Amino acid sequence: MPTKLYCDFFGHNYEMTKKVTNHVKEYTCKNCGKELTTDSNGKLIELTPKYRDINTALERIYHSKLMRLKQKSLTSSIC
Repeated sequence: MPTKLYCDFFGHNYEMTKKVTNHVKEYTCKNCGKELTTDSNGKLIELTPKYRDINTALERIYHSKLMRLKQKSLTSSIC
Protein backbone atom coordinates (compact mmCIF):
# COMPACT_ATOMS: atom_id res chain seq x y z
CA MET A 1 0.00 0.00 0.00
CA PRO A 2 1.51 3.40 -0.93
CA THR A 3 2.48 5.42 2.12
CA LYS A 4 0.32 8.45 1.24
CA LEU A 5 -2.71 6.20 0.89
CA TYR A 6 -1.91 4.62 4.27
CA CYS A 7 -1.82 8.08 5.89
CA ASP A 8 -5.09 9.05 4.15
CA PHE A 9 -6.83 6.04 5.71
CA PHE A 10 -5.20 5.75 9.12
CA GLY A 11 -3.72 9.20 9.72
CA HIS A 12 -0.12 10.26 10.08
CA ASN A 13 2.29 8.69 12.54
CA TYR A 14 4.38 11.67 13.65
CA GLU A 15 7.57 11.44 15.66
CA MET A 16 9.58 14.34 17.04
CA THR A 17 12.68 14.69 14.89
CA LYS A 18 14.17 17.90 16.26
CA LYS A 19 13.83 19.90 19.47
CA VAL A 20 14.48 23.51 18.43
CA THR A 21 13.68 25.02 21.86
CA ASN A 22 11.64 23.89 24.85
CA HIS A 23 8.48 25.06 23.06
CA VAL A 24 9.29 24.61 19.36
CA LYS A 25 9.76 21.15 17.88
CA GLU A 26 9.81 19.59 14.43
CA TYR A 27 7.90 16.41 13.60
CA THR A 28 8.05 13.97 10.67
CA CYS A 29 5.53 11.31 9.68
CA LYS A 30 7.17 7.88 9.82
CA ASN A 31 5.13 6.69 6.84
CA CYS A 32 5.03 9.48 4.25
CA GLY A 33 7.72 11.91 5.46
CA LYS A 34 5.41 14.92 5.89
CA GLU A 35 7.09 17.50 8.14
CA LEU A 36 5.40 19.76 10.70
CA THR A 37 6.54 22.29 13.26
CA THR A 38 4.87 24.26 16.03
CA ASP A 39 3.95 27.88 15.37
CA SER A 40 3.97 30.79 17.82
CA ASN A 41 0.57 29.67 19.18
CA GLY A 42 1.70 26.07 19.73
CA LYS A 43 -0.31 24.69 16.81
CA LEU A 44 1.16 22.23 14.32
CA ILE A 45 1.76 23.69 10.86
CA GLU A 46 3.52 22.45 7.73
CA LEU A 47 7.28 22.93 7.81
CA THR A 48 7.92 25.26 4.88
CA PRO A 49 11.35 26.68 3.93
CA LYS A 50 10.34 29.91 5.71
CA TYR A 51 9.60 28.08 8.98
CA ARG A 52 12.73 25.94 8.58
CA ASP A 53 14.82 29.16 8.42
CA ILE A 54 12.97 30.59 11.43
CA ASN A 55 13.58 27.39 13.41
CA THR A 56 17.28 27.42 12.50
CA ALA A 57 17.62 31.02 13.76
CA LEU A 58 15.64 30.22 16.93
CA GLU A 59 17.81 27.19 17.61
CA ARG A 60 21.01 29.22 17.21
CA ILE A 61 19.74 31.97 19.56
CA TYR A 62 18.45 29.41 22.08
CA HIS A 63 21.74 27.49 22.23
CA SER A 64 23.85 30.65 22.53
CA LYS A 65 21.62 31.77 25.41
CA LEU A 66 22.04 28.41 27.13
CA MET A 67 25.81 28.58 26.72
CA ARG A 68 25.88 32.13 28.13
CA LEU A 69 23.82 31.07 31.15
CA LYS A 70 25.99 28.02 31.69
CA GLN A 71 29.17 30.12 31.48
CA LYS A 72 27.68 32.66 33.89
CA SER A 73 26.76 29.99 36.43
CA LEU A 74 30.23 28.45 36.22
CA THR A 75 31.84 31.85 36.73
CA SER A 76 29.64 32.70 39.71
CA SER A 77 30.22 29.30 41.34
CA ILE A 78 34.00 29.79 41.14
CA CYS A 79 33.98 33.22 42.79
